[in-house]
Amino acid sequence: MHHTVHRLVKEGRLEFISGAWSMNDEAVCHYSSIIENFAWGLRKLNDTFGACGRPKIGWQIDPFGHSREQAALFAMLGFDGLFLGRIDYQDIEKRRKTKTMEMIWEGSDSLGKMSDIFTGILPNVYWPPSTFCFDLLCNDPPIMDDPRLEDYNVVERVATFMEVVNNQSLQYKTDNLIITMGNDFNYQNAHVWFKNLDKLIKYVNAKQTNGSKINLFYSTPSCYLNALHQANASWPTKDDDFFPYASGEHTVWSGYYTSRPALKRMEREASAFLLTCKQIDALAQLGPADQHEVSALRDAVSVAQHHDAVTGTERQHVADDYALRLDRGVKECQETVVDGINRISNVTKPLQFEFCDLLNISICSITENSKEVALVLWNPLSRTLNHYVQLPVVDGDYDITGPGGTKIPFQITPLPKHTLLLPGRLSNATHEILFRAKLPPLGYTAYNLKKLAKGGVSLAGHTSILRKRASGFADDDFVIKNEFLALTFDQSSGSLKYLTNLETNTTISISQTFAYYVGSVGNNTKEPLRASGAYIFRPNCTGAGPDCSRPLEGNGTYEIVKGPLVQEVRQYICAWVSQVIRLHATSKKVHFEWQVGPIPVGDGIGKEIVSRFSTNLKSGTEFFTDSNGRQNIKRRRNFRPSFNLNLTEPISSNFYPVVDRIFIQDETAGSQLTILTDRAQAGSSLLEGQIELMVHRRLLVDDWLGVSEPLNEPGLGEGLVVRGSHHLIFTNIAKSPRRHRLASHDLYWHPALLLLPVSSTTSQADLNRITQSAYSGLSVDLPVNIHILSIEQWKGSSLIVRLEHFFEKDEDPVLSQPAVVNLKDILRDFVITSVREMTLDGNVALTDVHRLQWSKVDQEDYGTLGTDASKIHRIPHDIGTTFTLNPMEIRTFQIEIGPSL
Repeated sequence: MHHTVHRLVKEGRLEFISGAWSMNDEAVCHYSSIIENFAWGLRKLNDTFGACGRPKIGWQIDPFGHSREQAALFAMLGFDGLFLGRIDYQDIEKRRKTKTMEMIWEGSDSLGKMSDIFTGILPNVYWPPSTFCFDLLCNDPPIMDDPRLEDYNVVERVATFMEVVNNQSLQYKTDNLIITMGNDFNYQNAHVWFKNLDKLIKYVNAKQTNGSKINLFYSTPSCYLNALHQANASWPTKDDDFFPYASGEHTVWSGYYTSRPALKRMEREASAFLLTCKQIDALAQLGPADQHEVSALRDAVSVAQHHDAVTGTERQHVADDYALRLDRGVKECQETVVDGINRISNVTKPLQFEFCDLLNISICSITENSKEVALVLWNPLSRTLNHYVQLPVVDGDYDITGPGGTKIPFQITPLPKHTLLLPGRLSNATHEILFRAKLPPLGYTAYNLKKLAKGGVSLAGHTSILRKRASGFADDDFVIKNEFLALTFDQSSGSLKYLTNLETNTTISISQTFAYYVGSVGNNTKEPLRASGAYIFRPNCTGAGPDCSRPLEGNGTYEIVKGPLVQEVRQYICAWVSQVIRLHATSKKVHFEWQVGPIPVGDGIGKEIVSRFSTNLKSGTEFFTDSNGRQNIKRRRNFRPSFNLNLTEPISSNFYPVVDRIFIQDETAGSQLTILTDRAQAGSSLLEGQIELMVHRRLLVDDWLGVSEPLNEPGLGEGLVVRGSHHLIFTNIAKSPRRHRLASHDLYWHPALLLLPVSSTTSQADLNRITQSAYSGLSVDLPVNIHILSIEQWKGSSLIVRLEHFFEKDEDPVLSQPAVVNLKDILRDFVITSVREMTLDGNVALTDVHRLQWSKVDQEDYGTLGTDASKIHRIPHDIGTTFTLNPMEIRTFQIEIGPSL
């Protein structure tokens, strides 16, 4: 069988399509995770089948909507085309009538033609035509071709199928049609399928003798695409995306943008840590044992991108399994990181670093119980980073030193009471210690945390806490501020009232509140009875704005924390919702740290919780969301660019996936308000000047779309508690891209923290090798608009280095300009013997890629073969080590490394 499969692949009779580790979702996946998913899957195919196994077609037939960034990534993979299964029911109805089921999808305004990809919509999602499913799981009639039998049905079956083909021909542009034959879990007994398909082909084609023009044959997506290319037609274009996806009047698939928020956060943390793990593994030049550990996390992160994984559209025990895989993968990579840090620092005996994986709930047994701890912070970014470190400790006196014994200022603050009361939290920590670390690019700095005897001298900052309640206090406002921002709060309620940018001297009125939508509880037997569930967001109301939701109003209990490094307002909204609004001393963004859950359902009502920011900005009907954390997409309330929207679900139809950011603009005032998220969420602007993000969901009815159980996460028994962060940036429109793009990278690829309890047995000499100096893998900081998306050991003595320019065209007068990078600055400790530019995934040389070209309607000269558009990037004739990256470009290099000098 092994040899048979290889032979069929070599002959082109068995074809792989897409080739990723899993068929990723397109709404809630970060672009870095999508790239990893494809790089790892295509690497496996390449290692197993060579060039013959290389897919050239994207096959995204089951994801619940499709992103523009995904289209651009497919183009950068060197693919010729892309086929989709699910698009909005109103969109596909229009496309069928106008014969625009196939198009050129323009993936990026910044990349232009090189991001274009031919895209086709399949006629029946990915299912067979009605009554032609021949699987054991189906009840459709087989083709009975013995005329002696009572159930002989060839005439009827052939006539019905020919009618299907003729109807489909009215919806597509050319005489070539694709018909999918199969479904979920089909072909367990493939013989039944092929026996009937053979008969269908035989008897339909026999009609050609009577003048039929229908010719059926087995084919592949690549063969179909080539036939379309040879038709020499001109194709319509598309430059937006396919969100949100609705399959019926009341079935809008925007709930899964938030479903299982804890799993979404866990996936993001694992994905970010994978970058660090690969970096350290490569820079330390570790061996095969560590490669196995890196692969464990690659596997887990890649499979978590599946469209029924990170989406939260799986049963609870399956979600638990994804979490287990991610946790095991992270722990494997933690061993690699420890090995790498020890090798990079040249210690004589490996130091036994540990990790604190529960810092999100302020638990770290090392900082709680050790008298002295060495802290190593690895910065995976390509530029110097100033980062606030926050660690749980017990009350007492402490001292923090940096490289060379430099005294570091810090602040100690009691933990919020909602943290202390978290279900299942077993910790001695009563306080948190905070300091500001300065970290070199692609490297580490070490700090020493030491508990002192009572009354010891340190640089601890004084913290004051004021507690207020709704009654018995004056109505004067109070303010927390630094040199960049000022936040004004209402004295009686502790609610946010005003936000001032002190750099631009601009003030807006702003409130931040929590509310919930009541989830519909229909029985799903028809569209008006659709329930809200893991996939579907359907609030039980008929209004068109936030009035559909029920506010969660606090009782006015709050605390004000003031110190030299951070100021906080701790809001206690209700028994299951609380929040800390935090402003660091040197920060240009406001940190909202929320805690929601367990969501009470004793009243029999499923609830969908939103955090809502309301301002006086004149944003009209427009707002913006990111596409997989990369390019921005303009949204307009109650509107779709591709079709006339018949609005039957006014709330859920206006929610879009927010992987990284959502923002509104007041063009008259020149101001922009941006919210950065720490995981994928559903987001919208239902009213002018407003942004809302769905942070948690708990529902009591299934939506009947495949999960077969309600989205009712148990947590530790009473329901899931979720903690998360929103980061608010308010500045003028011109400065906003620089602020939110850099802040986004700082938050996503945050430093990794290694901890070493220092004892009498710790080698002081080895400890000094790490703590007395900082390390950077770079010769210099890279340009601010350049990010090292990956540096990893690949095959043999080669490395993969993937660089990205992460600003869009015309976003910033400086940072949207091309940037020049020298690979020798990145690989300063390596001897580079050769450099080859590869496709995005790193498995095919770019010089070997010649994509099919297509003519666009009204642009007939576009499709000339052999033009620059056939390449993904412009490649200089003499490839050295210095390269230019243009806005939104990602360039991947395979670099051969020679022996060290």
